[in-house]
Amino acid sequence: MASLKALKLRIGSVKSTQKITKAMKMVAAAKLRRAQQNAEAGRPYATRLSNVVSSLASRVTVGPQSPKLIAGTGKDETHLIVLATGDRGLAGAFNTNIVRAARKKAEELQAEGKTVLFYVVGRKGRPPIARSFPKAIIADHDTSAMKSPGYADAQAIADDITDRFLSGQFDVAHLAYSEFKSVLAQEPQVDQIIPVVPAPPAAEEKTNIAAAAVEYEPDEEAILAELLPKNVAIQIYRALLENAAGFYGSQMTAMDNATRNAGDMINRLSIQYNRQRQAAITTELVEIISGAEAL
Repeated sequence: MASLKALKLRIGSVKSTQKITKAMKMVAAAKLRRAQQNAEAGRPYATRLSNVVSSLASRVTVGPQSPKLIAGTGKDETHLIVLATGDRGLAGAFNTNIVRAARKKAEELQAEGKTVLFYVVGRKGRPPIARSFPKAIIADHDTSAMKSPGYADAQAIADDITDRFLSGQFDVAHLAYSEFKSVLAQEPQVDQIIPVVPAPPAAEEKTNIAAAAVEYEPDEEAILAELLPKNVAIQIYRALLENAAGFYGSQMTAMDNATRNAGDMINRLSIQYNRQRQAAITTELVEIISGAEAL
């Protein structure tokens, strides 16, 4: 049984931890609102651009002059998973869920006989992937110095990935991130971003995209050459925004739970401390009374 001094020290330690978790919860709550607004503001544009590019891909006749971001490499052997996670922990299972979704996708591809590579964005994704796929990481992008997701960072990542694709390092690229649903819910996603997935006819009707002929001005190649790389950057930028909102939501929830748990532990330790203190006082009184009677 712990001594009174040890219990008192432990209660003080838990109280200090509770102050830290409460402060972190408040900081996460303050940052969450701005991150959530950014994520929600970026969705319509990213979704619409993805639909437009998918619609164009379904109408373009693939030939030798077609952009590789639509035509692909002609193979389906090497897949790159762009794993976007956070740079910090203390956010519950936020990073773990993204890594789990990416690992599941990688295992499915390997079961089909594909070669899987990883491009890691964020520090928390590298250690678990390095343990499961020690030779699969071809590059990583540290975002720890980034206060908030910026389009320039997404553009740099997209340019690097696109250059690797055009140089033949992989055939298909997937983007793994966490879509922000609410403070209590984030949903990991693994979407194909290279080459563009053509939209099925039913999807075009659902999104009200007319199936009429498309006239390109100045020409098809020039427009697609500008639009397709931009789509890759926009989808990565959206993933970074969604991750930022999801991280702060998960961290706020985790720190709230930690604060509550610390309070429960303080109550239990205080009860134990008071009981032992009362028992010690009773023992001392008994000893004093016994000594007085003996005299």
